[in-house]
Amino acid sequence: MSAARNGYALLLLPMLALLTLVFLGPLLWFLIVTLGQLIDQRGLADGLAYAGKVLASRAVVQSFVTTLRISVIVTFGCLVIAYPLAYFLSRASKLAFNLVVLCVIVPYFTSVIVRTYAWMVLLGSKGLINDALVSSGLVTEPLDLLYNERGILIGMIYVLLPYMVLTLYAAMKSIDPRLMQAARGMGAGGFTTFWKIYFPLSLPGVVSGGLIVFILAVGYFITPALMGGPGDIMIAMKIQHEVEIMLNWPLAAVMALALLVVTLLLFFIYIAFGGLNSLIGSEPE
Repeated sequence: MSAARNGYALLLLPMLALLTLVFLGPLLWFLIVTLGQLIDQRGLADGLAYAGKVLASRAVVQSFVTTLRISVIVTFGCLVIAYPLAYFLSRASKLAFNLVVLCVIVPYFTSVIVRTYAWMVLLGSKGLINDALVSSGLVTEPLDLLYNERGILIGMIYVLLPYMVLTLYAAMKSIDPRLMQAARGMGAGGFTTFWKIYFPLSLPGVVSGGLIVFILAVGYFITPALMGGPGDIMIAMKIQHEVEIMLNWPLAAVMALALLVVTLLLFFIYIAFGGLNSLIGSEPE
């Protein structure tokens, strides 16, 4: 048994090596070098005071608030759209399943920048959506769907939706349909069967998908930068501004470290309440 476990552990080594090489290594190098520059320039005490002043500044606090608000709305929006879609996939015929999954996956064969520009064409004041709404008489003037928070939400929900759909589908596919048959056989109605049996069993997928989408949304950059307005600055956009425009790497490192801490804090809170096993939809042994 121990030899088998050691064999399984060896299978993780390539993944751990890749993770260390392309994620942990560059991240630690960036933080060590830039924070080292900050301490060299200002000293340890003044450097920490400067970092605290930066994080407490109105611009950074507002960026974090905007980031968290948009991330929560995007996560909820993805869940509302993805849950019925994943439910359909878990019960669909092979042909319907292949067609729907193809529609969900194929857009990922193109760059996220191309997809974001496509949405900008659709949502513009002269775009297809506004033309259709004005032509049908539903609105008298084109809606303001671009370069504001509505544009960011539409773009991010579209980009992040497959992560929620596929995670929910995996959880729903593992639910034994005989449990619902037994509930209906004992007299439970359709809504009661869903609410009392099916939905609780699908919760690991809901939580896992929500966590994945939320963490991705917190650090998202391209879609908010292209479809957002000047008042919709997310924290990733501020970090990019400090790195590429202001060339203030120490300040960018402070904000990046704060973003990393917030993300890890949310992850550990989830682990504390839900357990790591619920993240992959399995029961603890």
